[in-house]
Amino acid sequence: MEYIHTVQYYETDKMGITHHSNYIRWMEEARIDFLSQIGWDFAKLEQMGIVSPVLSVTCDYKQTTTFSDKVSISVSVKEFKGVKLHLAYEMKNSEGKTVCIGTTSHAFLNLEGRPIRMKQEQPELFEALSNLAE
Repeated sequence: MEYIHTVQYYETDKMGITHHSNYIRWMEEARIDFLSQIGWDFAKLEQMGIVSPVLSVTCDYKQTTTFSDKVSISVSVKEFKGVKLHLAYEMKNSEGKTVCIGTTSHAFLNLEGRPIRMKQEQPELFEALSNLAE
């Protein structure tokens, strides 16, 4: 799945380069879009009483971006076995050069903060994510 982000002026620093913290925000944007593209819109999950906190983030910067650059972010399911969801991200500029690669890990919890047994409690979501795992 792919998400396109246009670098905003406020995302750049005094040198005109995108501040490193924004790449993590873009992963969040791409993850929300990814879930929507596969039919599991984040608002739908929340209405079902499912929250998905971030457990970990990695970000490996390869090349800078600047104001108005278009950054294509591909999202893939690295691993999913029902408890934790591991996503991989690759960000490329308009020339196709990789500018950043990253990962995030997430849990699925109910509103009381307890882990959800996805296979039993949400079999359709479990299957959708399992089928996308590499």
